[in-house]
Amino acid sequence: MQPKYPAASRRQFIKDTGLSGLALVLGAYLPGCTGNTSAPKVINASGSALPQSIELMTWISIDNTGKVSILNHRAEMGQGSWQVVPQMIAEELEVSLDQVNILSAPGNQKKYGSQITGGSSTVRGSYKHLLTIGATAREMLKETAAKKWNAPIGDCYADNGQVFHKPTGRSFHYGDLVEDAAKLSPPKDVKLKPRKEYKLVGKPLPRKDIPLKTNGTAIFGIDKRIPGMLYAVVERNPRFRGKVKSFDDSQTKTIPGVRHVIIVKRTVFDHLQEGVAVVADNLWAAMQGRKALKVEWDDTGFEHLSTEQLFARMHEDLKKPALNDRTGGDFESAFRKAAVKVEAIYEAPYQAHACMEPLNCIADVKEHSIDIWGPIQGPDWVQSDLSERMGIPLDKVTVNMTFLGGGFGRKAFLDYPHEAAVISKAIKAPVQVVWTREDDMTQGPFRPGAVYGCKGGLSKDGHVEAFQTKTATQNMNHENPGADLHSYNGDTLDGFCKPYYDSFSNYSFADIPTVSPIPVMWWRSVYASTNGFAYESFIDELAHAAGKDPLEFRKQHLDNDRYQALIDQLITLTGWQSRGKNEGWGVAITECFNSIVGEVVKVSRKPDGKIKIDKVTALMDCGWYVNPDIIRAQVEGSIVMAIGAAIKHDTHFRDGMAVEKNFDTYQMPRIHEIPDIDVHIVDNDEKAGGVGEPGLPPLAPALCNAIFDLTGKRIRRLPFNLNEV
Repeated sequence: MQPKYPAASRRQFIKDTGLSGLALVLGAYLPGCTGNTSAPKVINASGSALPQSIELMTWISIDNTGKVSILNHRAEMGQGSWQVVPQMIAEELEVSLDQVNILSAPGNQKKYGSQITGGSSTVRGSYKHLLTIGATAREMLKETAAKKWNAPIGDCYADNGQVFHKPTGRSFHYGDLVEDAAKLSPPKDVKLKPRKEYKLVGKPLPRKDIPLKTNGTAIFGIDKRIPGMLYAVVERNPRFRGKVKSFDDSQTKTIPGVRHVIIVKRTVFDHLQEGVAVVADNLWAAMQGRKALKVEWDDTGFEHLSTEQLFARMHEDLKKPALNDRTGGDFESAFRKAAVKVEAIYEAPYQAHACMEPLNCIADVKEHSIDIWGPIQGPDWVQSDLSERMGIPLDKVTVNMTFLGGGFGRKAFLDYPHEAAVISKAIKAPVQVVWTREDDMTQGPFRPGAVYGCKGGLSKDGHVEAFQTKTATQNMNHENPGADLHSYNGDTLDGFCKPYYDSFSNYSFADIPTVSPIPVMWWRSVYASTNGFAYESFIDELAHAAGKDPLEFRKQHLDNDRYQALIDQLITLTGWQSRGKNEGWGVAITECFNSIVGEVVKVSRKPDGKIKIDKVTALMDCGWYVNPDIIRAQVEGSIVMAIGAAIKHDTHFRDGMAVEKNFDTYQMPRIHEIPDIDVHIVDNDEKAGGVGEPGLPPLAPALCNAIFDLTGKRIRRLPFNLNEV
């Protein structure tokens, strides 16, 4: 249903502010996205927008009433970019977020740099540049005020959307200054505030998107409507690589409202996946038309694998020569000489993304332009992809982001916007393609299952002398057209703590790419989600083989000040040294996206003998950060998602098709199954790291290590039934 008061479009906002007066518009390149490490180039221009021919990214506009608008260039899917991007810019601009109107930027990498919301990169990839943009605007406004007062700029300061003259107390609000400020040349170097002077950054400010999401005015992709829009659902081949042999739409066309039934092909990595689209005046008619459709598939020419066959293949692959990612010393020699040898094999399952908002996308393809609306993680990627595939100039492809009801990597993929564009072009009308929950759960791409072979050798005093991992899994990079199928997996190290390399004299990390027609791709924390389980479970096994406390064992092998501080704080927060005899305690520490997270899980047995997760304590070291409340929320969400992946759900395959189709079989953890979660943040002077994903990898190994501590049973395969341990 269309909300009564729809959010204003960026185009309408620009029109409105153009009527209200002259605007100061600021933009900058993101050097981090181009390889240029020089300071951002900033430009100002009068008028409502910068000329399209200038390859700059516009961020801030101030109209002559003093109203400030800040663009968020990243997708908002619950992780908080809608809050933190403006929070950073506003900090240096010296405005309260209550004074700021936030808008989503359309896809345009030339203006905004990389817009892909993935790899927990929004803050860590651009925080210095965004701060600099805010500071540059502030200095231009100060310079304008100083000229009006005929005073030194050093006598002026900005605060709360105004510039003040210190000697006299006089002031101008930003709207008084914007017209003249727009005529200035921006300063080349601006001084950023020291952290101790921050008013917004580092503070738990209420999120600006929460009121919209609680009062029903937030527009998610599935809420979006445009004039003349039709609706489509697609019957897609359940075996991923099959083709349409024939279809019978005679009954479909009897459904009132059905307009078109067409074969459609969407790009999934290196092949075109086929389906039959039913297009109608409303979604209900399209869905009923699909139910009446009869399709015969051609599923020849590729394997129809089951879960058992997939994991049997991975186990066999472990016996093959591996592709080395990183080695040090001589593992084989050191392992032979080790006083204590430990070997283990771990399994992690295939997983669906299971976003609460299923995939959907609106496309309006005309002869010389394309307009896209939807829940999209990479608008610039979609813009480039559609421009190339559809033969439309890049600047004629507009990709508009809405709020996303979850993403986890799936909505960074390019297939569903491409499918919508293909259908729109064929029917010559705008169309919203809606995936059902069953489509979303069974079509993939999935997080790849993985099998890990781990070996470790200890000296007599319990030090790790040899450490090896071999991973058999589908290499996500091998899915792409033209990929080097003999290249190693560059993500085999994700989740592994870097100081271990210096501590372990002899190590080897390698992989064997498993080949399968099952499509796989990124999932929250990518390979770290499975690597972390194997590596930190095995570290725990080595600690027990050495007869040492698991946390002290890690401290001995992570000889790095940052890690030492994190471990000491984790010991204090959890009361690790005073843990009880009838409790199970487990720890895991992982590193990904430049952040380190340590988690301690406590378990116990209920009166009926079943195991209960009592508490999870998490300590996040993400360096420089923006909003602690968002960090806590993201770590809590990561832990809940990790609990589901560890003990509740996985995707199985039978005869080449995904089995779990909805939440009745792909079960999610319920609120009564979630333990007390206590999240803490390390304060230090490190560079900014990621937040949205690093909290997930430590949970599964910490949980399994806690269960071993309580029961003596090692869990090496996920998911497992907590009630059957």
